[in-house]
Amino acid sequence: MVPLVGLLDDKRILVTGVLTDASLAFAVARLAIDQGAEVVLSGAGRGLSLTRRTARKLPTEVDVLEIDVTEPEQLESAARQLERRWGRLDGLVHAIGFAPADCLGGDILKAGWDDVSVALQVSAYSLKALVGPMLPLLEAAGSSSVVALDFDARVAWPAYDWMGVAKAAMESLSRYLARDLGRHGVRVNLVAAGPVRTMAAKSIPSFSAFEDTWGARAPLGWDVTDAEPVARACVALLSDLFPKTTGELVHVDGGVHAMGA
Repeated sequence: MVPLVGLLDDKRILVTGVLTDASLAFAVARLAIDQGAEVVLSGAGRGLSLTRRTARKLPTEVDVLEIDVTEPEQLESAARQLERRWGRLDGLVHAIGFAPADCLGGDILKAGWDDVSVALQVSAYSLKALVGPMLPLLEAAGSSSVVALDFDARVAWPAYDWMGVAKAAMESLSRYLARDLGRHGVRVNLVAAGPVRTMAAKSIPSFSAFEDTWGARAPLGWDVTDAEPVARACVALLSDLFPKTTGELVHVDGGVHAMGA
């Protein structure tokens, strides 16, 4: 691949959703650091210790904040910590998603509201919940970027069920956030990634069906073990290369989204 050079020099970026070094968010954090950014990660609950261990694999030492997106107090606390640390936030990466087991598997009628509400709160509403307390910091940067990771929700995928519904909600939410945050100098965009073999992907029943067929369907080919193409798109959107792009859904899937069969 063509090397990038200092696209994020002097940028200060919060990256959520890092669990292991196979995470898409980890690839984004690593490339952002390579491109000159200062990065802080966030983790939550039982995964917080895992995030801290994984953070040690990054090329520079980074702090890890505790942010459970269902806990307003933690969101406000994180915003205060970042205000004291940086005074501004140039970029925010949302890589958070979760659905209880009954919300996945190929039977959309199985899950009840209690489970569905969790999927919607953590996987869709969390984008608003995260951006809200961070808005003064994003505005202080003058021009800032919010990038969220997506899995194209325009069609029904095998076994994806309520997570697909949550992703569709997030896609719609991102457009409304783009509308309302533009006057604050904040861009909001999504990157719809093809399947990558992450811990989150392993929790999806029949994920192997995507692995087995995606590369054959992709005009550009696809490697389920390579997160760098997705990370590059995120870094480009976090940079100043797209100053007037917002409300956009960028596909990084080898071209599968454009194919009829």
